[in-house]
Amino acid sequence: MLQQLGPDARLLAGGHSLLPMMKLRLATPAHVIDIDALAGELGYIRVATVTTSGTPELRIGAMTRHRDLLESKLLAEKLTIFTDAERVIADPVVRNRGTIGGALCQADPSEDLSAVCSAVGATMVIRGLDAERVLEMPEFHLGPYRTAVGPAEMLVEIRIPLSGQQGSAYEKVDRRAGDWAVAAAGASIQLGGRRIEQAGIALAAVGADITSTEAEQLLLGERPSDALLSTAARTAAQYTRPVTDQRGSAEYKRHVVSVLVERALHTAIARALGDGT
Repeated sequence: MLQQLGPDARLLAGGHSLLPMMKLRLATPAHVIDIDALAGELGYIRVATVTTSGTPELRIGAMTRHRDLLESKLLAEKLTIFTDAERVIADPVVRNRGTIGGALCQADPSEDLSAVCSAVGATMVIRGLDAERVLEMPEFHLGPYRTAVGPAEMLVEIRIPLSGQQGSAYEKVDRRAGDWAVAAAGASIQLGGRRIEQAGIALAAVGADITSTEAEQLLLGERPSDALLSTAARTAAQYTRPVTDQRGSAEYKRHVVSVLVERALHTAIARALGDGT
C-alpha cells in the first residue's frame, strides 16, 4: 500500500506520534495506513543467536507497545535502561497504545527511546517489498523528525547485542511526570575484568548528536573511578547545544546533562558488576 499510494501515505501504529502531529498540522498525509493488525506479528521481545558469530542479541518487534517494554522481565534483567526509560514515558493511555517503532520513526529530539537505542548500540531493521536493510542508529536517525526509512519501507525490528558483564541506565529530568524531557541521558557499559571495554552515552532534548562520542572515547580501556565518570559527564555536556525555553535556560540544561550522565554511568557500572542499582 505504501508503494501504491506514494510518499503522501503514512503508517499508523499506535497513533501517539502521528495523530498529535496531524492535529497541529505539522503532518498532513493524504493517506493513513493502519497497521495495528500487525501487532501480533511484530510485537515481541526475545533473545536470538546471530548465526555467523554465535553472539546472542535481543530483538524487539517494531509494534511492541510501551507497556510491554515496561513490564518485560527479559529487558529488566538484560537491558534495564529500557525499564528505566519506560517508567518516565508519558502516561498509561499512551503506553498502552504507543509503539517503539512509532517513537523511533517520529525521531523527536526529546524522544526517550532514540537515546536508549543509541546508548546500547542497537541496529534497525528496515524492510521494503524487495529488500531488507540493517542500519546502525547513526545511519538510521538523520536528525530531528528525519530517519532513513524510505517512502515504501517500514521499520520492523530493533536488534541489540548482549554481553556478559553489561549494565545500562537512563536518567531524565522533566517538569511533571510523563512530560517531554528537560534533559535526559542514557548510558551502557560493558566491562572486561575491571576495565571498560565498550561505552555508550546518549542524550535527548539538549540539541546534541544523540550519541556523545567524545565522552565515550574517554572511558574506553579505563578502570571506572569517580573522577573518570565526572570528566566524561562534563565532556558530554560540553558538546550539547541546548536552547533557552519554558523548560529552562541553556546553562541550566547543560548542567543537568552533566549530572544525569554521571548518575547513569554510575548505575550502569554498578549493574555491570552485579552490585544492584
